[in-house]
Order: sequence, then C-alpha cells, then structure tokens
Amino acid sequence: MRRALILAALLAAAIPLHASVLRLNINDMIHPISDEFIGRAIDQAQREHDDAVIIELTTPGGLLDSTRSIVEKIMTSRVPVIVYVAPAGSRAASAGFFILESADVAAMAPGTNTGAAHPVILGEKMDEIMKAKMENDAAAFMRTIANKRGRNVAVAESAVRESKSFTEQEALQQKLIDVIAPNEQALLRAIDGRTFKRYDGSNVTLHVTNAHINTIEMTLRQRLMSSLMDPNIAFLLLVLGGLAIFAEFNHPGAVIPGVVGVIAIVLALFALNFLPTRFASLALLLVAFALFALEAKFASHGVLAIGGIVSMVIGALFLVDGPIAQMRVNPITAFAASIPIGVIAVFLTTLVLKARHGKIATGKEGMVGLIGIARTPLEPDGKVFVHGELWNAIASNAIAEGARVRVASVNGLHLVVEPAE
Repeated sequence: MRRALILAALLAAAIPLHASVLRLNINDMIHPISDEFIGRAIDQAQREHDDAVIIELTTPGGLLDSTRSIVEKIMTSRVPVIVYVAPAGSRAASAGFFILESADVAAMAPGTNTGAAHPVILGEKMDEIMKAKMENDAAAFMRTIANKRGRNVAVAESAVRESKSFTEQEALQQKLIDVIAPNEQALLRAIDGRTFKRYDGSNVTLHVTNAHINTIEMTLRQRLMSSLMDPNIAFLLLVLGGLAIFAEFNHPGAVIPGVVGVIAIVLALFALNFLPTRFASLALLLVAFALFALEAKFASHGVLAIGGIVSMVIGALFLVDGPIAQMRVNPITAFAASIPIGVIAVFLTTLVLKARHGKIATGKEGMVGLIGIARTPLEPDGKVFVHGELWNAIASNAIAEGARVRVASVNGLHLVVEPAE
C-alpha cells in the first residue's frame, strides 16, 4: 500500500499541471480607474496562484500619477506580468510606453506602435527650469524601469526626451520589447521556457504553453466610473445638471428636474475630482447661467446670451487640463452643448418672467378689470352681468341701468364696480 502511494505521488509530480493565466484588457486612457482595475487583477492572480498576468493594452496615454502607481504594482507583483500591445493597429503611447517597459515580458502585435512619452502639461506656460525638471524626472523614471528590466536604456530614454515612437519591429530590434506575436496563444508559445529578469534581480522561467486563460472584467462601478473619466461626459453631466437645477429654480415644485440635476452634478464633480481639473473654469460656467438669466430679464438684443455661450465654451475648454487631447473637452462638444443649453435657459427664464408679470386670469383676482353691464340701477347696490354671470355689485357712485361697468375689486360675494367710461 505504501509503495502504491509513493508511486502515485511520483506520477503526479511527473505530470505537469496546466498553467493558468489571468487576462485583462485596458482599452482607454490611463487614469485612476485603470490603476484600480490593474491592481485588482494582480491581487486576484496572486491569490489564485496564476502563472502570469496578461495586460492587453491599447492607450493614447494618460495621467502620470496613475501611470506611476500602475508601474509600481507591476514591478512589485509576485506574479509575472506580461504587457501585450494588441490587436493590430493599437498603440501604447505616452503613459502606455512606461507601462509596457515596466512589464516582465513586453510584447507587441504586428502593426502596432509605442513611444512618444514626453511629459506634457497643457494650459500652462512653463519656464525652462520647470520644463527641464519635469523632463529629467520622467527620463530618470524611464531609465530606472528599463535598467531593472534589462532593456535598452538609451533608446527608452529617447522616447521621453525626444518623443520618439517605434513600430513593433523597431522596438524589438532596439531591445525595447521581448517578442512580437499575432495573438495571445502565439505569445504564450513564444515565451514558453524563456527566462526573464524580474524587478528584484531574480530570473523567472515561464511555462505557459496551452495555459488556461481566465479573463477578468471591470466591475459595474469601475465601468461606470471609467466612462465618467471621459472629460466630455463629465462636462455634459455638469452643464445638463446645471440646466436641470436652473429649471427647478424657475419652476419650484417640479422636483424631478431638481433631483436629476443634483445627481448629474454630483457624478460630474466626482469624476472631475480624479481629473486634472481647473476649478476656476466652474466659475465661468456659473457666470454663463447668470448671463442667460439676465438676457431674459433685460433687452440686450442677444448680447448677454452670446456672452453666456462664450463663457460656457471657454469654461468647457479649460475645465480639464489633460496631458493628451483625449483627456480634454473636445471643442465640438463644447460648442454643441453650450449653444442649445444657452437657448433653452433663456427660453425657460423668459417664460417664467412673462408668467410672473402677466395678469392673473383665474379666481377673484381674475375678475378685476373685467367689463360688464349694469342690469339694475346701482344706488349703490344692484345687479351686474360680468363674465357670463349675474353678480351682486356695489358702486361708489350711482350707475344707471344698462351702463357699462368695470370690476375694481372683489369683496366676498360682491363686486366693487365703477363706470367703465
């Protein structure tokens, strides 16, 4: 019996178990939600003892703080991390280049490119000293990454200092990546049995041919927040929420516009809190709504409304100071939202002002000013016919039967009238 158990143990040890790989897809800008998603995937891979993590990456770039956090997670991961720029036509630009170089295995699909990692701050004119500080800091960060991974430090640094970009073939030839593969299965076959240098200086040999690939998806909350990280969506939520609140103030008691407006504004501010936001631009958006209200109150022949639209457009364009175009409000979105919202806000305010200054047409107040006929002499009491009805009336002076009268006020069930002439 003992001999059988020993034999079974030896056979089990001789038969290799299938490897498991955890896969996730990043097809977006690099921001705090990307960082959270990658961290969650690495933690899960460590708990489940996966052999590797594959990050399929497609990004135009993103925030430097989030990039640094992602790089730290990749480099300190106990599970080897493979960053794979795919599918064909994809890119890992700017922040994506840092993430690609930080991986244990850097791979690209045919027809992809990477690089252009020069640090950028838009909306500010930096002096030469500050510009040099930012560039040197980013270059040192890249040298650290490339050196620890055994990659071409000088070429990697040139992507930061000179904004150089590389095709997959150029990246492979200049030792920026480890392999080119058309798909994930080909990638796993290409790296199987190869030894790679880890961040702590140790070497790891991967055995991942025919590995079982598990895919991890973003949670519902992460998908929602990732969508809100789009500055265009955050701007639209902000101004539409402002318009709903504006409508609620103009029509108190409607409730629904107020509730919708508050929710939209809170979601927008939550997203803007994670983005490089210029909160001074929010003041321009408030000024825009104030000008829309003034346009309806004063006859400015459209000057105030145009000023409000201009204020809203400028506020939108400077609202998010992102390092790449995709992390700023698109000018088309700014104009397409500002003009209709301006027109709607002016229209709503105009309706409210007209209603407030208009004559009341119902109830007792609605009777005042109406013209009627005296059906009996008013000396001073009598009967008058007003608004299709016969009323008891009182006149301050005698009025003859058949004379035209005007309602001056309503006193209980009696009309106080005066001669219409």
